[in-house]
Amino acid sequence: MDPTDALALLMSPEGRLDPYPTYERLRAHGPVVQAGPVFYVVTGYAEADAILRDARFGVMDDALRDQFMPGWQESPAVLSISRSMLRTNPPDHSRMRRLAAGAFTPRRIAAMRDVVRAQADELVDAMLGADEPVDFMAAFAYPLPVGVICALLGVPAADRPLFRRWATDLTGVLEPEITADELAVADRGATELRGYFTELVAARRRAPADDLTTALVQAHDGGDRLSGDELLANLIVLLVAGFETTTNLLGNGLVALLDHPRAAAALRERPDLAPAYVDELLRYDSPVQLTSRMSTAPSRYGDVDLPPESWVIVLLGAANRDPRRYPDPARFDPWRAQIAPLSFGAGPHYCLGAALARLEAQVAFPLLLRRLPGLAVAGRPERRVRLTLRGHATLPVSVGREAAPVTVPGTPPGAAGPTP
Repeated sequence: MDPTDALALLMSPEGRLDPYPTYERLRAHGPVVQAGPVFYVVTGYAEADAILRDARFGVMDDALRDQFMPGWQESPAVLSISRSMLRTNPPDHSRMRRLAAGAFTPRRIAAMRDVVRAQADELVDAMLGADEPVDFMAAFAYPLPVGVICALLGVPAADRPLFRRWATDLTGVLEPEITADELAVADRGATELRGYFTELVAARRRAPADDLTTALVQAHDGGDRLSGDELLANLIVLLVAGFETTTNLLGNGLVALLDHPRAAAALRERPDLAPAYVDELLRYDSPVQLTSRMSTAPSRYGDVDLPPESWVIVLLGAANRDPRRYPDPARFDPWRAQIAPLSFGAGPHYCLGAALARLEAQVAFPLLLRRLPGLAVAGRPERRVRLTLRGHATLPVSVGREAAPVTVPGTPPGAAGPTP
């Protein structure tokens, strides 16, 4: 299949629901493939890792947005994302990241372990008391990371249910292609989130608290280190990125574990194996499938010359299954050596909350398997028709019976699971 045709398939609803076969069609043309006059796609692990760390590549700035997205400033969703550290380059990116990084120190993340465990236990208690089947996404995969990131931001517990729809709406703007109707939905989510955080900022000015929102408000009020637009944009992105990725990791990961019962049984007995399991789950079915970069200088990757102003789509999900890096990459194998997924990116834009997401998953999966030994898929999961953020809309499960080995429709192909 021609690279241009393969890319078109990847952007289609069919391709978004299961991108892995299309990744292999693209990979057949090489680790870096030209798919347009100044448009390139990266499927190789080494190439993806290097490009994400290469100072000659940056995210799309205002000048490029003017060129590729005329009228972007009229979109609340695009404007919010563009003013955050997610879509800025140094020196603005470095300045904003330093200000937010104080909330994600190793000490603070480690201190959240007991909080995560307590919240996870409460959610499992509720699942045990609910009518079956239980939607795992609504009952566990959304509320756990929402509760954790809201605790860091200082969002009142009563307001947390609001954020699922707002975030789902807004994150549509992160997709490589978006229709006018989808952009309107994203703009609605951005507008509502901006309104909420405007009120929260005002509240923290009146009554400071020990949370990240207060820290960012004080950074703004203390001088020109953080503009008003940057303050609101980074609060929105920290909230959305802080739970959307983890939500997808929990849903995708649970499906993979239930589809590999021997591996799940080993983790149930050995919770200390959780770090390796989580890294393999991130590699096997990444919650973030792609990111993009623009080149500012000539470079050469994968025997392909990339001129300045090239637009590069880095397919993280494909890189994580590069057979040059991971033998038999379609097999789920938490006993692999040197698992280092690119699911959280690499280089200056490496995900600020990666350690927190890993912690939540490392606590959640052993706890779920131990407390719910009969956990099983109880219906057909529904995938979200998204490519950038890959996850489930619904995931029905049964919690009250012993789980039999299952193969879930739509699960990425793999063997029945390794033998511990």
